[in-house]
Amino acid sequence: MGDWLAALDRRADLRAKAGLTRRLRPRAAGDPVVDLAGNDYLGLATHPEVTAAAARALSAYGLGATGSRLVRGSTDAHHALEDALADWLGTAGALVFSSGYLANLAAVRAVVQPRTLLVSDAHNHASLIDGCRISGAETVVTPHADVDAVAAALAAHPGRPAVVVTESVFSVDGDLAPLAELHATARAHGALLLVDDAHGLGVIGPEGAGGVAAAGLAGQPDVVLTATLSKALGGAGGVVAGPAPFVRHLIETGRTFIFDTAPPPAVVAGVHAAVGLARAGGGLRAELAERAALAVRRLRAARLTVSDPDGAVVSVTAPGPEAATAWAADCRDRGVAVGCFRPPSTPDSRSRLRLTISAGVPRPDFERALDVIVECAP
Repeated sequence: MGDWLAALDRRADLRAKAGLTRRLRPRAAGDPVVDLAGNDYLGLATHPEVTAAAARALSAYGLGATGSRLVRGSTDAHHALEDALADWLGTAGALVFSSGYLANLAAVRAVVQPRTLLVSDAHNHASLIDGCRISGAETVVTPHADVDAVAAALAAHPGRPAVVVTESVFSVDGDLAPLAELHATARAHGALLLVDDAHGLGVIGPEGAGGVAAAGLAGQPDVVLTATLSKALGGAGGVVAGPAPFVRHLIETGRTFIFDTAPPPAVVAGVHAAVGLARAGGGLRAELAERAALAVRRLRAARLTVSDPDGAVVSVTAPGPEAATAWAADCRDRGVAVGCFRPPSTPDSRSRLRLTISAGVPRPDFERALDVIVECAP
């Protein structure tokens, strides 16, 4: 009976030897660490208007939504947020989920019909990969940001319904997908374009409306976008946005929508307040771009290999998984939290530190954090 636990222990030992052990590290409220690991790009998670809106909804509705959206979980707060998101994103409709992960699973499954071909970028997030797998559709994985490879994959399957699946700003290196070119290629082959705008929303585009809007594709009838509400908006949850018939289809068939408890109204109300702040946050976005450029300059001056960020994600190459783990731990010991990405979380087997820039971190602390990263480099 204990054999299965012994097998898990052996697998854990193998991961440890490969430098792939993962641990939970709880943080206290008011943690003084300089945070370059979280995703609160605009510093809205603790903004007074956001927390006040959440507090009012908490008092009005209670702690949880008490049910799924189709039973008792839909509140005025949920519908108000969906209207605000659709207006911001320039889509006919938007539907809120309890996480960005579940939103992606639902969106991919909903665009699949019999014989659908999915053409997925090699650097796509795990939620998109899992969505492709769960959908049961044939999936062709193309080299990262390679429009010609996407065109070839579509041309090799003429007459089949197809969907091109990509992120906007990629979560690994922070680079921007060639969305306009991907859309033109998809449209030429009668395919849809599905874009996960998680790291673009609030950070790029007109009024921070994301990568889809930045590419001039907002509201296009053959484009579906998803995003999380837990990054630039500082809350939790996810959204799928697109044509009204597609949103209706999700409401009626989306398993991760129908059978999941709705996001808490307090979180939804806080995110709604954050949407307004993000739309008006041009100064915050300018600060993010300036800080990302500063990070690249400082780290490259130290002869580190750094990505060319199009958003607020800066990737720094580590010699290997063990070195990445030790580097991140040394930074943490000196009061700086950084992301540590190792295989299998990285699509190219390259280990990295990932810095997520936040306008909510005081500028002197941010600059000191860059010094610490350089000083702790292996």
